[in-house]
Amino acid sequence: GKWHLGYHPPYLPASHGFDDFRGLASGDGDHHSHIDRSGRRDWWHNDRIEMESGYTADLVTRHAVEFIDRNRTRPFFLYVAHLAIHFPWQGPEDEGYRVEGRSYHDLSKLGSLPGKDVGAKVRAMVENLDRNVGRIVEALERRGLARNTLLFFTSDNGGYLTYSGGYRNISSNGPLRGQKGEVYEGGHRVPAIAWWPGRIKSGVCNQTVMTFDLFPTFAELAGIARQGSQPRPDGLSLTRLLFDWKALEARTLFWRMRENRAVRQGPWKLVRMGAADPQLYNLEQDLGESRDLAAAQPQRVKALLDTLASWEKEVNGRRSSVARKAGE
Repeated sequence: GKWHLGYHPPYLPASHGFDDFRGLASGDGDHHSHIDRSGRRDWWHNDRIEMESGYTADLVTRHAVEFIDRNRTRPFFLYVAHLAIHFPWQGPEDEGYRVEGRSYHDLSKLGSLPGKDVGAKVRAMVENLDRNVGRIVEALERRGLARNTLLFFTSDNGGYLTYSGGYRNISSNGPLRGQKGEVYEGGHRVPAIAWWPGRIKSGVCNQTVMTFDLFPTFAELAGIARQGSQPRPDGLSLTRLLFDWKALEARTLFWRMRENRAVRQGPWKLVRMGAADPQLYNLEQDLGESRDLAAAQPQRVKALLDTLASWEKEVNGRRSSVARKAGE
C-alpha cells in the first residue's frame, strides 16, 4: 500500500524490516495510472518500479491475499496501508488522468472532477475499500486463519470536510470539531476495529488508544521483548484492553501540527493555536470542543501549558540529537 516515508531506495520498506512491498512510495498517486504528483511512475515491488494495471485498492488487496496464501502455514505480519480515500478522488469505474512527465502540484492533484462536490467520488471509494477489507477477512476465514489472527482496522487521521478551491462534501467527522491537519478532535480522533474471533469479545470500548500503541501490542503478541539497550516505545500494549477489557493506565497525550499544539489529561484537553490564547475543553461533557473553559480554570490551564512545554523540550532535544548524529 502507501508508504510515504521516502520516495526511493534506500528509504523504502525493504530497507526498513519488511520482506515484501507492493505499492506506492509517495503520499498520493493516480488510483489508475499510478503516477505520482510529480509525474513519476510510482508503483513498486520492493526497490524497483514494477507498474501494474488496476485500481490501487484492488491491487493492494490482491497482493495482500496472495501474501496470506504464501504464508498461511507460518506466523506473519501484514501491513495493508490503503491509499483510499486520499485524493485524487477517483472511484474504481473512473479513468486515470495523470501522465508521466507532468507536474500535479496544484489543485489538479485532486483529480479530474466534474465539480466542487466530491461526495459521489468519495462514496465510490469508501464502498470499494469496504469490499476489499471484506476480501481480506474472507481470505483469513477461508484458510482457517481467523481464530489465530488479530486484525486491526483504523485510519491515520480525521477526514477533510472541505479543501482549498471550494471542494466540499468530502467526508464527515460526525460531532467532532475540525478536520485533517488540525489538533481539534476532528483532525485525529478516528474509529478503530479490533477483530479476533474467540479472543476478543464483541462490544464498544471508549478507551483512548493511540496509533503508536500498535507496535508494542504486535511485539508482545509475537513474543518479542524489548532489550535493555533499546529505547522504550511511547505506546502501551493493548493486549489487556483487547482480551480482558482492562482499562489502560492513565497517561498524558500530546499532538503538534506545525505551530498548533494540544495536550490531554483524562477528559481535559488544552489547545494552543499558534500564539493565540490557550483553549480548554472537557471532552466528556463537550466532545465538539465548543465551550472554552480556560477563563474558568486558570490553574488547570497553567499546569497543562507547563506539561506541554516540558514535552516539547524533550521532543525538540531528541530531534536535535538525531540531526547531530545524521550529520556526523
